[in-house]
Amino acid sequence: MPKACVLLWKSVSPASEGACNVAGRSSVVRGDLEVLDLPRRGAELAVVTSDYIAKAAANAMWAQDRASQALGMTITDIAPGHATLAMTVTEAMVNGHGLCHGGYIFALADSAFAFACNSHNQRAVAQTCTITFIAPAKLGDRLTAKCREVSRVGRSGIYDVTVAREDAEVVAEFRGLSRTVKGTLVLETGV
Repeated sequence: MPKACVLLWKSVSPASEGACNVAGRSSVVRGDLEVLDLPRRGAELAVVTSDYIAKAAANAMWAQDRASQALGMTITDIAPGHATLAMTVTEAMVNGHGLCHGGYIFALADSAFAFACNSHNQRAVAQTCTITFIAPAKLGDRLTAKCREVSRVGRSGIYDVTVAREDAEVVAEFRGLSRTVKGTLVLETGV
């Protein structure tokens, strides 16, 4: 049973991957969609899980996110209210101390925050962010930023991001406050 669902009208197509029964109505499963037969001729209703929407929103954002792509970031996990991104420290990211410049660590944490707070398919932007650096990262280190939603009420959200090296040593802790704005990343309903 999905935690949340989105209802989509779409035209009927004959392909199906498996049959099931939802609330007494027959349906078919097509990939990540569960499609219900409706009394309306030529139409069907698809129940899309919140995980599916989170991934679709991340794909839509990633297609436009030149900054994260240019820094070599990769998305390793997306779920509603959660995002994990990774990045390897390159020579261009090393400061005068031979350590990863804090701005790049912040950028990684901020990108994880952005993907997490937009995972509900409601456009969200950063309202304020803070970071505490705990340990250094060095050239060649693979950093992972794991973001989790702490609270989401009305238009405001609170998200915590832990940035760690591959050896699990925590490099930084980041807290971001988000604010939703008008619009969605992917279309949720249509005819």
